[in-house]
Amino acid sequence: MQLTRQKPIVTTLKPSNHPYLNGAWTPLHEEVDALDLEVIEGEIPSDIDGVYLRNTENQIHQPLGRYHPFDGDGMLHQISFANGRASYRNRWVRTRCFQAEQEAEGSLWGGLMDRWGTSRRPGFGAHGGLKDSASTDVIVHAGRAVSTFYQCGEAYLVDPETLETIGAAHWGPLDGVSAHPKVDERTGELMFFNYSTHAPFMHYGVVDADNKLTHYRPVPLPGPRLPHDMALTENYVILNDLPLHWDEEALKLNAHVVRMHPRPSRFAIVPRRGNGEIRWFEAAPTFVLHWTNAYEDGDEIVLDGYFQSNPEPGKFKDAPQGYEHMMGHLDEHTFQSRLHRWRFNLKDGTTKEERLDERILEFGTINQRFAGQPYRYVYSTKSKPGWFLFNGFVKHDLKTATSEELDLPEGRYASEAPFAPRIGATEEDDGYIVSFITDENTGTSECILIDCKRFADGPVARIALPHKLCSGTHACWADRDFIRNGKRA
Repeated sequence: MQLTRQKPIVTTLKPSNHPYLNGAWTPLHEEVDALDLEVIEGEIPSDIDGVYLRNTENQIHQPLGRYHPFDGDGMLHQISFANGRASYRNRWVRTRCFQAEQEAEGSLWGGLMDRWGTSRRPGFGAHGGLKDSASTDVIVHAGRAVSTFYQCGEAYLVDPETLETIGAAHWGPLDGVSAHPKVDERTGELMFFNYSTHAPFMHYGVVDADNKLTHYRPVPLPGPRLPHDMALTENYVILNDLPLHWDEEALKLNAHVVRMHPRPSRFAIVPRRGNGEIRWFEAAPTFVLHWTNAYEDGDEIVLDGYFQSNPEPGKFKDAPQGYEHMMGHLDEHTFQSRLHRWRFNLKDGTTKEERLDERILEFGTINQRFAGQPYRYVYSTKSKPGWFLFNGFVKHDLKTATSEELDLPEGRYASEAPFAPRIGATEEDDGYIVSFITDENTGTSECILIDCKRFADGPVARIALPHKLCSGTHACWADRDFIRNGKRA
């Protein structure tokens, strides 16, 4: 391995007993380039050519108040595959807030759990008091990585090969861009949404393959909401108005209190282009962090995602003192997320629902060549009870209603695992899922690739990384042809 370290950043973070500033969530503060990565086991496949990108939260400065892991500063990690070899690099997403705190040599903004007024400067996004760290999601569009923040910050463009920050996207609207914009690889279009505390409370937009904003329209809601994800089909996008959201009376006092409201879930079926009618459908009350896919089936729109049976979970009783509430809301086993299907009938306006798996699962990925189209396979993560840590994977075959499961040894924790198609693949599951692993037993990290045709056999390659990674949220895969061309050939 050939290793080059970048110039150190300024950090003021002090040691603490915070559960999400230690262990697998210990912040990483160095930036490196590493060539010719060592293979620990197996062989690097020669039939993939592209990059795996992962976004993580790594707190740089001593918090002004109570720290939540989603407050951490955004850092992108990349492993690049070509000709059976692999290289790695990582870089901070150099947002306006990152630069400001580097100049100030300390924190300027409070966090998700802090009282209004903790921040020393006006904040960003729907919340209005937070730092925009671009630390939640990452996708690739028009030859650039797009790094976004879940509370609707600016969309930051990053070179997917070098990880150098290019800057905020010129097409980003005043109300920002939520995490989880979607890209249709067939057309090269990016679709996004945002939300805010002022009417109309939500917007939907389209950015074309040439990186130009071509469509932006309001999707009016009855009040401020907290949607987190969206889905697309060939002709529509699906947005939501779910009953877990801010309390409007508390908002009047600048208190961002989230609670369940006694009403159904609502789903908006919005034409992808133009200002046609928005159709609303009702369903059982829940909250959903992430959808896997959606598609059109005759008169119906089919939507798959992770239904929460207990969206307002309360406290995690086994948490360290003072962290009970935070850890309860980060634990999938507490809010009980399960793979679920909704069917919206465009002809008669009805909704049908069914459970697809009874296991506690989340953070699903698919072969993105099938985004918005009928599909067969989903790759979900399993999680460690009590923690926001992934400790296994499940491959679902939705056609046969069967699955394969792969558990990680104790103390090894994965990241979201997107699907990397083999070069020339013709079958939906002909490829690999790629994931970074943090091993608390050895204090190291590695990359693994799992052949989805032999899923239960475990990794076909384990590749050493130069330092231990902090855990985080989302990841993506991008073929080099897609990076170069902006759409799938």
